[in-house]
Amino acid sequence: MTPSGAWLALPATALLYLAYRTYRVYLEHLDAERRQLQTMSELHLATIEALALAIDAKNQTTENHVRLVRHYANGLARALGMSEGDVSGIRTAALLHDIGKLAVPEHIIAKPGPLTPEELLKVRIHPQVGADILASVPFPYPVVSLILSHHERWDGRGYPSGLRENDIPLGARILAISDYYEALTSERPDHGAMSGDAAAALLQREAGKALDPHLVKIFLRILPGLRAELRAGTEDLSRPQIPLTAGSVSPSREAPSVFDDIALAHREIYALYQIAQTMGTSLGVADTMALISSKLANLVPFSACTLFLYVEASDTLQCRFATGIEAGGLESLTVQNGRGLNGWVARNRRPLVNARPGADLEAAGVERQTSLQSALVCPLVFGERLIGTLAVYHTALSYYREDHRRLLDRVCEQAAAVIHNAIVFEQTQEDSLTDPLTGLPNTRFMLIHMASELARAERLKAEVSVLVIDLDDFKAINDHHGHHVGDRALRDVAAALRSTIRPYDVCARYAGDEFIVVLSGCGREEARLRRDELHMAVDQIVLETRPGMVIPIAMSTGAAVFPHDGDSYETLLAKADSRMYSDKSARKRERTRPVPMPAMSGAVASVP
Repeated sequence: MTPSGAWLALPATALLYLAYRTYRVYLEHLDAERRQLQTMSELHLATIEALALAIDAKNQTTENHVRLVRHYANGLARALGMSEGDVSGIRTAALLHDIGKLAVPEHIIAKPGPLTPEELLKVRIHPQVGADILASVPFPYPVVSLILSHHERWDGRGYPSGLRENDIPLGARILAISDYYEALTSERPDHGAMSGDAAAALLQREAGKALDPHLVKIFLRILPGLRAELRAGTEDLSRPQIPLTAGSVSPSREAPSVFDDIALAHREIYALYQIAQTMGTSLGVADTMALISSKLANLVPFSACTLFLYVEASDTLQCRFATGIEAGGLESLTVQNGRGLNGWVARNRRPLVNARPGADLEAAGVERQTSLQSALVCPLVFGERLIGTLAVYHTALSYYREDHRRLLDRVCEQAAAVIHNAIVFEQTQEDSLTDPLTGLPNTRFMLIHMASELARAERLKAEVSVLVIDLDDFKAINDHHGHHVGDRALRDVAAALRSTIRPYDVCARYAGDEFIVVLSGCGREEARLRRDELHMAVDQIVLETRPGMVIPIAMSTGAAVFPHDGDSYETLLAKADSRMYSDKSARKRERTRPVPMPAMSGAVASVP
């Protein structure tokens, strides 16, 4: 090469090197931008996923729902051979499909019964709201259209747009199947959890109606494998799963506990809301406490739970409800106000934390050991009135913390009003079914009981005897000695009848001086023996009208036996009443029959 040629080659080489370096810088810049975009995208998705998990954590009716839907949807999408990008889009949509429920009031989501048409309209806005929330998010794959359409139906009767068959995006049809199956197999306010097999059968029935029949067939084929993965624990349902590249910010190790804190906070609100709902119900104390204790267990764990009610007349606290271990022994406890744990809390109206449960047994005079090691007791106060105490016990020593006390205090604020209503309801019900003078069941109760007893006897092919009892000459007692004596006579007769019949028989005051006794499983001969026992008990009554004056009490009785004398309580009462009047007439004739004079001997007495 000539010197001039070498001189010309030098600029050309420099230009080539400059072009090469420029291209390398450009490629490195593109690669850096690509990595930055990927990192930002992953951070974006991780943030959205964390938001979705937080929303799921606060939902007490569908906890773990979005993660289970993601598991089923992911499995179905892969079984269809979809691309990795489309599978990722479906996984993301599964996590976010219910984000629009942020616009649905909590009380509608948590409502235990069927929704009203207005409430249904509120719920049905959530796909559109979810799509609107996410419309501006630059997802790298379709997500928004799947969320918008996941409640469309194969037959075109879905919402919000009424799309049908293949007009519904494939990902939305996958979500619909996954969402439907998970909803069937989980506990919801309006239904219990179905078994996997029962849910699969219902899924099959909905194929071609609500769901894509082809996808249902594939889903049912892979379902055993998906369920096996859940049982084996290969699907982590507790933390975000979007893989992050090196250099990006990974989720905190504390993420699961953060979600647990969110769930606990909303579990508290949800439990208090459910307890408050019972205020409008007509339940007795036991049923009310069964409901309250079931909700309380989600907030304050316990091995046993009791309700002690304050009895003002005796200044005592009586256990009216107990559940959990040793419930039978706890239910029998009565403690003096001020004594034991429950008595101290009632007297001072202050809670006790981690107190010794055996103190209540000692205060009640019960000598036995208990496996319960710690107790948390709070007072129940409605207005200024003491209702009683609510206590939870645990087998672990010093189990309860200050946070447990705070939660039980909150529950007691709600429960006091609910339990007060239950006490009033029971008292009203008892008053409506009890005769105020004698304390016996009244006519209304007797008719309800007889209808139930006859139905049971007919089912078991058994006998039932009915005795109609009427006091003899009761009007004369009122007329000659006053109504206060007549009332005392009725109370004494009621006590005698009640103490003579068997524990499972019923004696009711029918009207005036009439009583009715219903004898379960009792035929004619046994009814006659029971009648004689009742007569003997009443004959022994000593009714003192005034000092030194005692009058006898007597009664007449008629009996009828089911099914021989009739198959309805009206027929039986009429038959027994007729026989009672026959018995009364016979007894009256017996009392008025002249007494014959003793026979005289033929000898004539001499007069001294």
